[in-house]
Amino acid sequence: MAGVALATAEVFGSVKKIKFVWTTASSSSGAATGTTTEAFNGKVEQLVTVPGASAAAPSASYDVTVVDQDSVDILAGAGANRHTANTEQVIATSLGVIANDTMTVNIAAAGSSNGGTVYVYVR
Repeated sequence: MAGVALATAEVFGSVKKIKFVWTTASSSSGAATGTTTEAFNGKVEQLVTVPGASAAAPSASYDVTVVDQDSVDILAGAGANRHTANTEQVIATSLGVIANDTMTVNIAAAGSSNGGTVYVYVR
């Protein structure tokens, strides 16, 4: 059984901030997933991953993908091997685009009953 990721979005001028708060299930292999309710357009400018605190920290080298409706990872692989305790950021040079699609976040290999937050900024 996979965990869940709840998505919210805010708009600041031309920048959209999409926030996925995720938690893996206690019986899972470290997976969580969730989809936005609205479609987005633009260049992915930044990815930020924030692991859960202490006991809820994900396993080392957990993976994040954010896919569009065609199953294309708009992070272009930049969400792989995230740190268990440190907030990490990736800037636009290694990220993709999204064109009138919803986003689905997929968390893998994060361990059971763990969590964190993924931010995707689109312009």
